[in-house]
Amino acid sequence: MSVELIVPTLGESITEATVSKWLKKVGESFEVDDALVEIETDKITVEVPAPSSGSLSSINVKEGADINIGGVLGIIEEANNTKLDANESNVDQEKKEESPKLKNTPKETDVFKEGTVSPEKDKIQSSEIKNDVLKLSPAVKKMIIENKLDANLIKSNREDGRLTKEDVLNYMSGPKTRLKTSDREESVRMSKIRRTIATRLKDAQNTAAILTTFNELDMSEIIKVRDLKKDDFMERYGVKLGFMSFFVKAVVMSLQEFPAVNAEIRDDNIIYKNHFDIGIAVGTEKGLVVPVLKNANDMTFGDIEKKIVELGTKAKEGSLTMEDLTGGTFTISNGGVYGSMLSTPIINRPQSGILGMHNIQKRAVVINNEIVIRPIMYLAFSYDHRIIDGKESVGFLINIKTLLENPSKIVLGI
Repeated sequence: MSVELIVPTLGESITEATVSKWLKKVGESFEVDDALVEIETDKITVEVPAPSSGSLSSINVKEGADINIGGVLGIIEEANNTKLDANESNVDQEKKEESPKLKNTPKETDVFKEGTVSPEKDKIQSSEIKNDVLKLSPAVKKMIIENKLDANLIKSNREDGRLTKEDVLNYMSGPKTRLKTSDREESVRMSKIRRTIATRLKDAQNTAAILTTFNELDMSEIIKVRDLKKDDFMERYGVKLGFMSFFVKAVVMSLQEFPAVNAEIRDDNIIYKNHFDIGIAVGTEKGLVVPVLKNANDMTFGDIEKKIVELGTKAKEGSLTMEDLTGGTFTISNGGVYGSMLSTPIINRPQSGILGMHNIQKRAVVINNEIVIRPIMYLAFSYDHRIIDGKESVGFLINIKTLLENPSKIVLGI
């Protein structure tokens, strides 16, 4: 019996997707819930699972092509679940007995030993690898096996040493010998996410009256607090105490003080938001995504740091859901992690403001008529001048600066 493989509903605002990669070939068999094809939208990348066991009889949409939600990706020929009769069972058993055993079949863990992967390792299937031994997600194991990689040579960015898809991708995209070619240019189709990012950023510039105001932030007190409490924080919450939780708290308190920054223009109306959902811009292999901390005003420092780690990990592994990305009343972008000294971030429409964090550098500043060395971060606040006046924008950024230079105000809520 034939079954259609349908593009699932991925969110209210999403009407189409792009086929990024077929994970199964025509004629290849699979079990129910096995991933058959990878599709991407303007927000997320998802794998479409098999609705039943069987084999792929046809592919209707090629890689790189767009398809509407509800469209038919391909046709599945369902497996025949009827039991084999005695003769078929005997024949099958005889074939198994006749099949020669491989004398030098590598163990599963051989893939993860140092050295070059031998041709025999190509025969290892992902189903043979045990989760309790290698502790890798199915997606990571699949990438390692398909690309014939040695996991021991791949560096993990996680504290527990576990490999992620990003670790594997970074390893694969490392320095390589440039191929000699007569072609001076290469045309690569933009991904769905990249096309959407380009469209939205340009739309924001064309629609909103974007201005940016700057200030400098002395990080001395936050660094002192973090150094003093980092061990207790880790013991209590199981995550590191970072700078972002301080910034989220300061932003929420400032949004409450300046409600226009937490508002948006909708037709001829200004919609003031009474909820504080803070987007954290995260760069991934496929482009920028902005997962959202819902109701950040109700979150503790520990809640914020744990949620940031969770969303950051999901973003790097490509497992963010629409729920993680929807909403958002204000965005924080940290260009400092890439070494940026100063930038002018573009607002994430329909939001009216975005705060840009930058790297921390020791600089000479004048305090009490003396030149001292302090860790300084430049802050940039881009805003929509149609709804936020210059006085409000400067006041908003100064309020953030004041709170962050006096962390006790954030902790005490005053």
